[in-house]
Amino acid sequence: MKFNKNFMKVNIIAEIGSNWEGNIELGKEHIKKAKDSGATHVKFQMWRAEDIYESTDPDWEQIKKSQLSQEVAVEFKKYADEIGIKWFCSVFYPEAVEFLESLNVEIHKIASWTAALKHNFSKETIHAVSKTKKKTFISIGNGVDKKFMENKFENGTFQYTYCVANYPALDKEIDWNELLKNNFFSDHTLGIIIPITFMILKKSLGCNEIFIEKHVKMNNSIGPDSPFSITFDELKDMTNNINRINDLELNDLSTNNRE
Repeated sequence: MKFNKNFMKVNIIAEIGSNWEGNIELGKEHIKKAKDSGATHVKFQMWRAEDIYESTDPDWEQIKKSQLSQEVAVEFKKYADEIGIKWFCSVFYPEAVEFLESLNVEIHKIASWTAALKHNFSKETIHAVSKTKKKTFISIGNGVDKKFMENKFENGTFQYTYCVANYPALDKEIDWNELLKNNFFSDHTLGIIIPITFMILKKSLGCNEIFIEKHVKMNNSIGPDSPFSITFDELKDMTNNINRINDLELNDLSTNNRE
């Protein structure tokens, strides 16, 4: 086993999702803890509940409560800028794209449901994002029409994001052959072993840059995303281990070199 000796840029995205529970101060606390835990980015989701959920959903009240308004998004983006962590969103409706552009976000994310055209305004949202010509990550967890996407986006402006759209996903559901074709991994498995393994394998393949996204939560979180989220202590462990591994310059570990 031989590692590429070049340092690989690893971007760690702390996905807040619904775990801010509609509480602005709690949302800011998530942003601060993401920064303190070593994340390079923090991500929220801009959706309208009625576009993607049924009002009969058992979590409907909590879902509505954690819907991110433009006014709150402005506060979160400003706070993230102040403490030095990059902020962006998965975007679910076209007007939100225009709004996020007004905040000068550097990145857009198209979630699995949108990429698979499974909710209202999916096509309109994808079209709006493509017009920005900014770096865009397109999640393929629910399937995606790659021809459609590649006709919408210019070469070099987007990357596909590997994920398993189960919450949580089982370790055995990861298709490593497919995963390693991608440089962005949105991981829904429990714990931190799978993303660390992904980082090690990508480094061994000589990759220059990867993105790892994990849902994160407070220890006492009750949000709908909490059952498959890691705590900030786990996030810190993950980033520390990834940074430690990234610093390694390993030579050939063949049997001839073993004691």
